[in-house]
Amino acid sequence: MASAETARNIVGIIVTKNNILLLTINCIGFAIESIYLIIFSIYANDNKKRARVGYIVLGEVCLTIVVVVIAMLAFNFKHRDLFVGVIAVVFNIIMYASPLAIWKKVITTKSVEFMPFWLSVAFLANGVIWTVYALIQLDIFVLVGNGLGAIFGAIQLCLYGYYYFFGKSKLTKDIEKKSEVQLSKQTQNV
Repeated sequence: MASAETARNIVGIIVTKNNILLLTINCIGFAIESIYLIIFSIYANDNKKRARVGYIVLGEVCLTIVVVVIAMLAFNFKHRDLFVGVIAVVFNIIMYASPLAIWKKVITTKSVEFMPFWLSVAFLANGVIWTVYALIQLDIFVLVGNGLGAIFGAIQLCLYGYYYFFGKSKLTKDIEKKSEVQLSKQTQNV
């Protein structure tokens, strides 16, 4: 996800003016993601996990290089923003649609134990705020991805609310039963 942001920033600096807010937030997000991956790699128990992170980072670096090279060589000054913007929107939609697997788990288990409430709220708030920004700036690339993100966030919170109040908490009861200490009949009679 960071590679599309980075590529959009690099080309955005060359193509458009007055993009300091997008540049700032994407660079901060990229730095936070990088720090997280470094910490994860340091404390990962398994070398396979470290290698996997390394391969993913290598893939993102290669994707960024490819996007920047194609944007600079294959497109004229006017169409670079469109090319990189479409790629950024696709990755933004993928990012916002990633909780769909959790939605399936919530619906099948009828429990919200796997969906953190505050993450869902942050998800919705992020989509709404960037959608408002996109409407003010009339930036179609920011609007499409984050507008869909706001919709996904609203659906996620509705799903959370429904299963929080009307869902079954089967998993919690199962976990509580499994964690209870089972005493033998001989101990109970004493």
